[in-house]
Amino acid sequence: MTTEATLASFVETVDTDVDTHPLDDPVRQGLRGHHAQFARWAGRVARYDPTVAPFVGHPPELDAEDWENLLTLVGPGGTVGLRGFDHHPPEGWRVVDQFGSVQMDGSALEVSVDPSVELLGTGNVPEILALIERTKPGPFLPRTVEMGSYYGIRVDGRLVAMAGERLHPPGWTEISAVCTDSDFRGRGLGTTLIRAVAAGIRERGELPFLHAVQSNTNAIRLYESLGFVLRKRSRLTAVQAPA
Repeated sequence: MTTEATLASFVETVDTDVDTHPLDDPVRQGLRGHHAQFARWAGRVARYDPTVAPFVGHPPELDAEDWENLLTLVGPGGTVGLRGFDHHPPEGWRVVDQFGSVQMDGSALEVSVDPSVELLGTGNVPEILALIERTKPGPFLPRTVEMGSYYGIRVDGRLVAMAGERLHPPGWTEISAVCTDSDFRGRGLGTTLIRAVAAGIRERGELPFLHAVQSNTNAIRLYESLGFVLRKRSRLTAVQAPA
C-alpha cells in the first residue's frame, strides 16, 4: 500500500486559525460537528479515532506546540499526512512522501439512484475490505463504514464496485472510496455509484465534494465530466514522528 493510501475524547479549544470555508479545513470542521464522536483532540490538532480513519486536522501553519500535540495524537513513530504547503517538521520528524492533491466541488453534479445500487453496512465490512484490497482507492479501515452511507453494486452476488461518504464538514459531505474491480471497469459503475451517493447527500440539503490525487488524471477527467469543478489544489506531506 502506498503512503497516500496509508495516508475519543473531544476537547473544546479556541482556534483563531480556523479557515473561513468548511472545505478549507474539512477534517477539523467535521470533527467539531457531525463526526465529533470519532474525535481525538490535543490543542489545535485533531485526529480521527485510528480504527475509523487515519486523517489529522491542523492549522495551516504548525507552531512548536502544534507539533508536540501532533506527537501526542499519533504516538512515537506514527505516520500522518499534513495538508497544505511549506511544512517544516522539527528535529526528529521525517518527511516520508509528498504528493499533490485536488479538491473538487460537486455542487453541479446531477444525482440519481439506480436500482442496482445496494446500501452497505457493518455486516459487509469483510467483503468491502476485500474489494478495497483489490482496487486500492485510498485509506479504508474496518470502521470507516461508520463515517457515512456506503453503496455497492454486485455482479452474480459478488461486490464489484463501491462508493460512499467520508469527511463531513458543515453543509458538505465528501464522496470517497470510489472503486471498481478491474474485471468490471468500463461499465459506468463508478458513475452510477457517485450519483447515488450524491443523491443521499442532496436529500439532506448538503453538497458533495471529493478529493483526488493530482496525478490521477483519469479519475479527475471522469469527475469533471460529471460536473465536478476544481476548487483548490493542495499538497499532502506524509511525516513520521520521532520514534
